[in-house]
Amino acid sequence: MLSSFDHFRANLDDYNDRRERLIKASRDVTNLSKRVIFLLHRIVIESDSDDAAATAAANGREKLRQVQDIYASLKHELEGDRFWRYQRQVSPGLQEYIEALSFAHYLEHKSLITFDQVQETLCDPDGVPYFPLTVSDYLLGLSDLTGELMRFAISAISRRGGRTKAIEVCAFVRACKAGAHAHQFLRLKLTSGGSDFERVTPYIRDLSKKQAVTAQSLEKIEDEYALPPEMLDDIVARSISKLSHGDDQQTKWRRDDGEGEEI
Repeated sequence: MLSSFDHFRANLDDYNDRRERLIKASRDVTNLSKRVIFLLHRIVIESDSDDAAATAAANGREKLRQVQDIYASLKHELEGDRFWRYQRQVSPGLQEYIEALSFAHYLEHKSLITFDQVQETLCDPDGVPYFPLTVSDYLLGLSDLTGELMRFAISAISRRGGRTKAIEVCAFVRACKAGAHAHQFLRLKLTSGGSDFERVTPYIRDLSKKQAVTAQSLEKIEDEYALPPEMLDDIVARSISKLSHGDDQQTKWRRDDGEGEEI
C-alpha cells in the first residue's frame, strides 16, 4: 500500500514539475514573439525603402528561431499523449508565435501563412514535428494577426502612399473576417450558409471573441482611410511642414541662446 502511494506521489510531482517547466517556456515564447512583432513594426515604420517589408520579415524570421529552439528543447516533454495533457500550458505561447510568424509572412508575401507552413517551422531537420499543431491554435493565432495588421495600416496612413497600403490591408482583414482564406489553407468546404470561420467558431474556444476583435480592427482601419485622399495628403503635408518649422525654430533658439531667450 505504501509503495502505491509513493508511486502516486512521484507521478504527481512529475506532472507538476513538467507543467511548471512548460508554463515558463510558454511565457518565454510569448515574450520573444512580442519582441519580434515590435521589431517588425519598427523596421517597417522607420524605413522608407521599397524592400522594408521584406527586410523586416527576414529579421523577424531570424529572431523567431529562438522560439523554435525552445520548442525543440520541449520535444521530449511533449512526446506521445503528453502534448494533449499539457496543451493548455502550451497554447498561449504557441498562438503568440503563430501571430508573429504570420505577420512576418504577410509582410513578405501579402498572404496568410498556411497550416502546413506553420507546422514545418515546428519540425526537426528530419521533418518530424516537435508536437502536433492543432487547428484551434492555428486559427486563434491567425485571428490575433488582424490586430497587428490594423496597427500596421494606421501607422502607414500618415505617410505618403499609406492610403493605398491601408486599403490593401483593409481588404485582406475583411477577407480574413469573412473566412475567404480559410478554405484555401484548411481545405474545408465552403457552405452556402456562411464562411468557414463562421462554421467552426462554435467549436473552437475563444474564436468568437477574437473574431469580434477582428471586426473592431476592421472598423478602425476603415475609419482611418475613409477620408478623401486629397485631405489625407494635405494632412501629411501640413504635418511635415510643422515638423520642419519646429526644427528651424529650435535651431534659431540654440543660435540665440547666448543672447537671451526668444519671446
